[in-house]
Amino acid sequence: MASPEPKSLVPFTRESLELMKQRIAKKDSEEHQDLKPNADLEVGKELPFVYGNLPRGMVSEPLEDVDPYYRNKNTFMVLNRKRTIFRFNATWCTLSPFSSIRGTTIKILVHPFFRLLILTSVLIDCVFMTMINLPKWWAALQDTLLGIYTFEILVKLIARGIWAGSFYFFGDPWNWLDFSVTLFEHITRYSPLKFILIFRITRNLRILKIIPLNQGLKSSVGILIRCLKKLTGVIILTLFFLSIFSLIGMGLFMGNLKHKCLRWPQENETETLHNRTGNPYYIRETENFYYLEGERYALLCGNGTDAGQCPEGYVCVKAGINPDDGYTNFDSFGWALLALFRLMTQDYPEALYHQILYASGKVYMIFFVVMSFWFAFYMASLFLGILAMSYEEEKQTAAEKAKKIEPEFQQTLKEFQQGNEAAETNTTQIEMKKRSPTSMITSLDMLDDAAIRRKEELKKSRKGCSLCWYRFAQTFLIWNCSPCWLKLKEFVHMIIMDPFTDLILTICIILNMYFLALEHYPMSEETISVLSIGNLVFLGIFTAEMIFKIIAMHPYGYFQVGWNIYDCLIVFHGLAELYLTNIHGMALLRSFRVLRIFKLGKYWTTFNILMLTLSNSLEALKDLVLLLFTFMFFSAVVGLELFGLSYKECVCKIDKDCQLPRWHMHDFFHSFLNVFRILCGEWIETLWDCFKVAGQFSCIPFYMMVILIGNLLILYLFLALVSSFSSYKAATTEENNEAKNLQHAVARIKKGINYLLSRILCKKQNVLKETVDNVNDVYVKENISDHTLSELSNTQDFLKDKEKSSGTEKNTLTENESQSLIPSPTVSETVPIASGESDIENLDNKEIQSKSGDGSSKEKVKQSSSSECSTVDIAISEEEEMVYEHEKPKHLKNGYGRRSSSGQISRESKKGKIWQNIRQTCCKIVENSFFQCFIGFVTLLSTGALAFEDIYIDQRKTIRILLEYADMIFTYVFVLEMLLKWMAYGFKAYFSSGWYKLDFMVVIVFCLSLIGKSREELKPLISIKFLRALRVLSQFERMKVVVRTLIKTTLPALNVFLVCLMIWLAFSIIGVHLFAGTFYECIDPTSGERFPISEVMNKSQCENLVFNESMPWENAKLNFDNVGNGFLSLLQVATFNGWITIMNSAVDSMGVDMQPSFEGNIYMYSYFISFIIIGLFLPLSMLIGVIIVNFNKHKIKQGGSNLFITVKQKKQYRALKRLMSEDSQKPVPCPGNKFQGFIFDLVTNQVFNIIIMVLICFQAITIMIESDEQSPKMDTALHWINAVFVMLYTGECILKLISFHCNYFTVGWNIFDFMVVVFSITGLLLPLMVGPYLVPPSLVQLILLSRIIHILHPGKGPKVFNDLLLPLMLSLPALLNIGLLIFLVMFIYAIFGMYNFAYVKKEAGINDVSNFETFGSSMLCLFQVTIFAGWDGMLNAIFNSKWSDCDPDKINPGTQVRGDCGNPFVGIIYFVSYILISWLIIVNMYIVVVMEFLNIASKKKAKTLSEDDFRKFFQVWKRFDPEMTQYIDSSKLSDLAAALDPPLFMAKPNKSQLIAMDLPMAVGDRIHCLDILLALAKRVMGTDERMEKVLSEMESGFLLANPFKITYEPITTTLKRKQEAVSATIIQRAYKSYRLRQNDKNTSDIHMIGGNREVQATKEDAYFDKAEGKSTIQSQI
Repeated sequence: MASPEPKSLVPFTRESLELMKQRIAKKDSEEHQDLKPNADLEVGKELPFVYGNLPRGMVSEPLEDVDPYYRNKNTFMVLNRKRTIFRFNATWCTLSPFSSIRGTTIKILVHPFFRLLILTSVLIDCVFMTMINLPKWWAALQDTLLGIYTFEILVKLIARGIWAGSFYFFGDPWNWLDFSVTLFEHITRYSPLKFILIFRITRNLRILKIIPLNQGLKSSVGILIRCLKKLTGVIILTLFFLSIFSLIGMGLFMGNLKHKCLRWPQENETETLHNRTGNPYYIRETENFYYLEGERYALLCGNGTDAGQCPEGYVCVKAGINPDDGYTNFDSFGWALLALFRLMTQDYPEALYHQILYASGKVYMIFFVVMSFWFAFYMASLFLGILAMSYEEEKQTAAEKAKKIEPEFQQTLKEFQQGNEAAETNTTQIEMKKRSPTSMITSLDMLDDAAIRRKEELKKSRKGCSLCWYRFAQTFLIWNCSPCWLKLKEFVHMIIMDPFTDLILTICIILNMYFLALEHYPMSEETISVLSIGNLVFLGIFTAEMIFKIIAMHPYGYFQVGWNIYDCLIVFHGLAELYLTNIHGMALLRSFRVLRIFKLGKYWTTFNILMLTLSNSLEALKDLVLLLFTFMFFSAVVGLELFGLSYKECVCKIDKDCQLPRWHMHDFFHSFLNVFRILCGEWIETLWDCFKVAGQFSCIPFYMMVILIGNLLILYLFLALVSSFSSYKAATTEENNEAKNLQHAVARIKKGINYLLSRILCKKQNVLKETVDNVNDVYVKENISDHTLSELSNTQDFLKDKEKSSGTEKNTLTENESQSLIPSPTVSETVPIASGESDIENLDNKEIQSKSGDGSSKEKVKQSSSSECSTVDIAISEEEEMVYEHEKPKHLKNGYGRRSSSGQISRESKKGKIWQNIRQTCCKIVENSFFQCFIGFVTLLSTGALAFEDIYIDQRKTIRILLEYADMIFTYVFVLEMLLKWMAYGFKAYFSSGWYKLDFMVVIVFCLSLIGKSREELKPLISIKFLRALRVLSQFERMKVVVRTLIKTTLPALNVFLVCLMIWLAFSIIGVHLFAGTFYECIDPTSGERFPISEVMNKSQCENLVFNESMPWENAKLNFDNVGNGFLSLLQVATFNGWITIMNSAVDSMGVDMQPSFEGNIYMYSYFISFIIIGLFLPLSMLIGVIIVNFNKHKIKQGGSNLFITVKQKKQYRALKRLMSEDSQKPVPCPGNKFQGFIFDLVTNQVFNIIIMVLICFQAITIMIESDEQSPKMDTALHWINAVFVMLYTGECILKLISFHCNYFTVGWNIFDFMVVVFSITGLLLPLMVGPYLVPPSLVQLILLSRIIHILHPGKGPKVFNDLLLPLMLSLPALLNIGLLIFLVMFIYAIFGMYNFAYVKKEAGINDVSNFETFGSSMLCLFQVTIFAGWDGMLNAIFNSKWSDCDPDKINPGTQVRGDCGNPFVGIIYFVSYILISWLIIVNMYIVVVMEFLNIASKKKAKTLSEDDFRKFFQVWKRFDPEMTQYIDSSKLSDLAAALDPPLFMAKPNKSQLIAMDLPMAVGDRIHCLDILLALAKRVMGTDERMEKVLSEMESGFLLANPFKITYEPITTTLKRKQEAVSATIIQRAYKSYRLRQNDKNTSDIHMIGGNREVQATKEDAYFDKAEGKSTIQSQI
C-alpha cells in the first residue's frame, strides 16, 4: 500500500541528527508554539497503517520521528515487529544513537519477548508472595528474579540514558519505582543489618510493576491521578468538616462513654475500697458492672434525664475503660476523628448511636442526624459530583481525539476493510456456484433469516476464521440432501418459527422458573418426584426445540445465533446432569439449572439491551476492572506481609481460646477477604483486632490506604457503568425474531378475544345502542339550539389560554398521568366544577368537547372509535376536560354562556338555578384560601395526633379521651370537606384527580377507625389509622412535586427492576441448592454456644443428648431453606446488615442434618462475593442509570429546570444563586471621621481578615490538644487561653462597631460574630455566678469554635470551598422537598411500627433506646433503617414468634395487650418496603446534587453567559465609569477587557482583538457599555442564528432596564478609526518623501540628510505595511 511522502518512514542517521541540531539552533520560538503531540502517535501505541508497511530492515532500528511535534525535540523513534512506538533521546547523558552497545540494548528493550519475560517474572513473584510456607528452592528462584530485574534496569539505563527528562530512564516515575524496589531488595538481601519491616515490604511494590507493562492500566492510573488532583479541594473540605465535628464531639461526649452501672454496696457489706473517683463504696469494676444478657461490654448509663438509667441496686459512675476495648471514645482529638470518620463511612453506626444515647441522652440524636445524614450525604455527593465531572471530561477528551483522526487514515482503513470484504464475498460466491442451482436457491431461502439479519455477527465471526473452515462449513453444515429432506425442513421451519411456538416456549421457561423456585427444605417425596419429572419434561422440551431448530436452520445457520448456542449449552448441561448426578461431588451441577431462567432474555428486549450495554461497558472498562483487582491483590499481599505474623503470635489478645478468628491476615485468602470486606464498607471491627495484634501506627495507614484508594476506584468504576447504562436507550439493537414472534402471538390472541367479545356483546347491545342513539340525537339538537357557535368555540380558547399559562409545566404531562398521582399542576391546585351528575348531562359535555377540543382530543376520538359495536362514550383527555370545566364558571360570570346542562334547566328552570347556585357557593367555599389553610391545619393536627398513641396512652386517660374526641372532629371535618367538593365538582371531576382519590381513601380510613372503636370484634380496624398521614401528600404542593417526579423517573425503570429481580432470583435458587437445610446447628443451652463437631456431628447425635431436650436441632433465623428466605438473606447481604452472620453460617455448613464446623466450607465465600459484584453492583448501576435517563428526559421537557421544586421555589433558586456570589453584599460606606476612617481601613484590610482567620484556627488547635482526665494545670491554661480569645474577638467587635456604626448590624456575619462575643462573655462569667459544676466546661470553647464557619464565607474563605458549597446550596430547595417526603414516610412507618411492634421482646436490635414503644424511639429506629444500619437486629427481634423465643401471655403493665412476640411476616414486609422506598428517595437526592454539579460544570464550559457574568461585568464597569454615564473612553477599553472575569476576560495584549470587534464610537472617542457587552458576548457565544436571537434579547432587556439611556449616533467605529490612522500615516509618509525629493535637488548636504530620512522612511514604510496587513487580517476575522 503506497503511502504519501511526508508519512514515509526514514532511518535516523548522522545526517538526520545534524539537521535536527541545525533546526533547533535556528528554531523560532513562535513558529511551533501551537504544535501538540499526535494522540495516535503516542508511546506504546501501534503505528497507523497510513505510514505503510514496516520493512524488516527498519524493525528495532532508529527512525526519524513521524510526529511533527518531536521533529525538533532531540528524539528518534523505534518500532518493534508489532509496530509499537518507542521514543528515545538522541543526546544528553546517554550514548550515541549509533553506538553498537546502545543499539543492542534498544533492540532488547523493544523486543516483545523482553516485555513478556518481565511480565512472567512479575507474575511468578506475585504467586510466591501469596505463600506462607515457601519451598526450599525459593531462594534460588528469588535470586534469579532479582537478577532479571537488575538486568532490566541496566538495559533501560543504557538504552534511555541517566537523566530526569522525558524519554530518559529517570523521567518515568515507574522507573523510579523499579529502581527503588530493586535497590532496597539488594540492601535487605545482602546487608548483614536487620532492617525494619517497612524495608522488607518494599518487595511487595513489585506487584505494581504490572501497571507500566500494560498500556491500558497505565492510562487508567493517569486518569485517576488527574481525578485525584480535582478532588484535592473536596478532600481538604472533608478534613475540615471532620475536624470541626470531632471537636464538637469532644466538647459534648468527652469521658461520657466511661459511665457504667456499678453495683452499690448494701448496708451489710463492709468492704470499702478507695479509688480515683473518691467513692468509699467502690467495688472491683469487672466483677460488679451490670451486663445485659449476651452482651460483652458493661451497660452504659448517664446522669441526664433522657440518658440510660441503671437498674435498682446500681449507680452510674465514671469508671473502667471505654467500649470496644477502649477504641470507641471522644476523649481526645484522634479518637474522636476516628469515630467521626466511622460515622461518615456508615460502618456499624448503630452501635455508636446506642452507646452515645445511653451515656448522654436521646437529645444528642440531633448530632448524629446531622453527622450521618447531612454530612455523610454531602461528602458522598461531593465525591460523586467531582468524579462525574472528571469522567465526563475524559469522555469529551476522548471524543475530541477521535474526531481529530486524519481523513487519510480513515480512508485507508475503509479501503482496507472493503478489500477484505470483497475478497471474502468473491470466495463465497465461487463456493456457492459450485453447488447445484436448486440447492443454492433453497439454502439461500432457508438461511435468509439466520444470515442476512445478522450480518454484523457474521462479519465479526468471519474475521477470525480461515478459508478452509468456510469450505468445510458449506460442505458439511448446510444440509440439502434430498427433496424429501427439504420438504421436512420446510415443515419443521414453519412450525418452529411460528409465533405461537415462541409463546409456548416462553410459557415453558416461566413454568420452569416456577418449578426451580418451588424447591425448599424439607420436601416430601411427592414434591421431589414432581420436581424431578418436571425437570425431565422441560429438558425434553428444550432438547426438542434445539433439534427442530437445527433441522430448520441447518447447523451452519443455527450456530450463527448467540442465543441458539446458549440454548445448546443448556441442553447439554441438562443431559450431562442426568448421567453425572449420582457421582459423588457432581451434585453441584444441579445449581446450573438456574441458567435456564436467562433463556427468557431471548424474548425480552430490555434484557438484551442491558446485557449488550453491560458487555460493551465492561469491554471498555476492562483496564479499570483489572486495576481494581490489582490494587486488591496488592493490598492483600501487603496486609499479609505486615500483619500475618502478628495475628499468629498475638492471637490470644483477640480470642480467648487462642484460635485465629474468621477475619484475619495470617494467610492470603483471609487477607484478600479482609480487603474485600473493607471495600464493602465494614472495616472498624477488623481494625480493632488489628490494633490489638499490631498497634495503631501500622494499622491506620494500611486501612486508610485501602479505604481511600479502593473507594476511589470503585466510585469511578461505578460512575462509568452508570454513565454507560444511562445511555442504554441509544443502543440501536433490533428485536430478534423470537421477541417479534412473541409480540405477534400476543397480538393475535388479543385480536381473537376482542373479536369474540364484540360478537357476543353486539347481540346484547343492539337494542340498547339504538335507544341511546335516539336519545343522543334529540339531546344534541336541543343542546346546539341553546349554544351559539361562538360559545362552543370558547372551549378551545380556554384550553389554549390554559396551555399558554401553564408554561413549560404543561409539557411534562404524559398519557399515563391521568391514571396516576400526576395530574396537571393547575388541576392539582384547583379541581373544576363538574357539569352535572346525570348520564345525559355527562354525555352532553363529551359531545361538545369532542367537537370543540383541540387536535389532540380529535386524535383520541379517532382512536376510541375503532370498534363498531362499542358503546363507550367518546371523551377528550382528562386534563383538558378538567381545565375546560374549571373555566366554565368564569365564563358564566362574564356572560359568555350558561351551564352545559341547559336542556335540563329548560325543563326544570327554577330547580336548576337553585342547584347551580348551591354548587357555585360550594365551589367558592372549597376554593377559598382560608378554607384550604384550615383543612391543611386540620390535616397536620390529625397527623400529629397519631404520635401520642404509644404504649403509655392507656395510662394517660385525659390525652386518650381528647384524642378520641379529636378523631371524631377530624372525621366530621374531612367528611364535610369531601361532601362540599362533591357538590362543587361532581363525582366525575372529583374522582378524576388522583389526589382527591387519595383524600377519599383517607376519609374511609377515618370512618373505619371510628367503627373499629365502637365494636370489639372490629378493633383491628384501628391499626389502619397510620394511613391518615397520607393526606398530607395532597395538601402540600412541595410533596406533590416530589411524588410526581419520583413516579415519572421510576415507573419507566420497572422493566429494568424486573431484570434485576430475575438476577436475584437466580442467586436465590443457587443459594437454596447450596445451603438448604445446612444452617441447622446443635446449641449448648448452658453457654448458648454451638457444640464442637468433635462432640456432635449430626442431628441424630444432637437429639440423643440427655440435657438437650429443651433446645434440640435449631435453624438459623436467616437461611436459604426456600426462595423467599433466600431473597431476604440476599437483601441483608446487599445492605451489608447481618451479612457476616449469614456468611458465617454458609462457610460453616457441612451438609443437610450435619453439625456445622468452623470454616468447614470456606470457599462458599465466593458465592457471596459473586452476588455482591453481579447481583448488587451491576444491577445498582443499571437501575440508577435508567433513573438518570428518565430524570434528564423530564428535565429537558421542563426546560432544564429542577424537577423537585415548585414554581415559587424557582425564585428561591435564583436568590440563592445571588446570595452565594462573592459580591452579593452592599459595601459599607467609609466614615468621614479620620479616626474612624483609620479603623475602617484597618478592619476592611485583607490582612486583618487573615489575622482573624489565623486566630480562629489557633483556637481550634487549642481544643484539639485537650483530653479526658488531663491535669489541673492544663485546665487552667486552657481557661486563660479561652479568655484571651474572648478578649481578642471582643476587641474586633468593638473596632467594627466604631467604624461601621449602625451598618455593622446590616451584615449577617457581623451579627453572628456579635452573638458569639456576647455568649462567650456570658459563658466566662456564668460559672462565677452559679458555680462551675452547673456550666459545662466546654461551653465557651464550642461557642468560640462556631466562628470557624467564617472559613466558608464567600469572598473571604478559600474559593474552592465556595465552589464546592455552591451546588449544595443551589440544591437546597429540592433537597428540602425530598426531605419532607422522607420525614412523612418515616412518620407513617413509625406509627405503623408503634401499632405492631411496640411490645416486642427487647433483644438484638431492639433495646431501651431503639424500640417501637414511643414515637421518638420509633423515629430513631426508622432513621437507622434509612441509612441501612441495624435493621437486621430489629428484624431478628421481631422474628421471635415461637414459645421458645418469647412469651405470648406476658402481662404488659399499664395496658391490656398481652405477649412480647413479633410477627415475622409483617416485619419482613415492613422493613423491605421501607428500605426500597427510602433507597429510591435517597438515590434521587444524590441525583439532584450530582446533576447540579454537572449543570454548573457544563455552563462553565458551554459558550453561554449567565446572569452572574452580566452582573460581574457591570460591577467591573462601575470602576471605569464611576459617574454612571454608560460610556468610557476608548483608551480604557483594553484595561476594562483585562479586568473582567472569565468568560468575558481578554488577556493583554488585546488591542488588536478589540479593534477587530468594530465597536461603534461616539463623539469624543467614547464607547457605550451595551456595545462592549454585546461584542464580548458575541465573541464568547458565536454568531449563529440562535446566538443572534439571544443577543437581541439581551439588548432589548438592557434597554427596558435602562429607559433613560442617552441616545446617540455613532460617528465611527474602532476599526474605521484604526484604518483612518493607518491611512493618514501612509499619506504623511508619501508627502514627506515628496518633500525630501524636492529638497534633494538644492544642496548636497540636504541630499545627505534626505538620504538618511529616506532610509528612515523606508523603515517606517515597512512598519506601516505590517500594521496595515495586521489590521486587514483582523478585519477579516
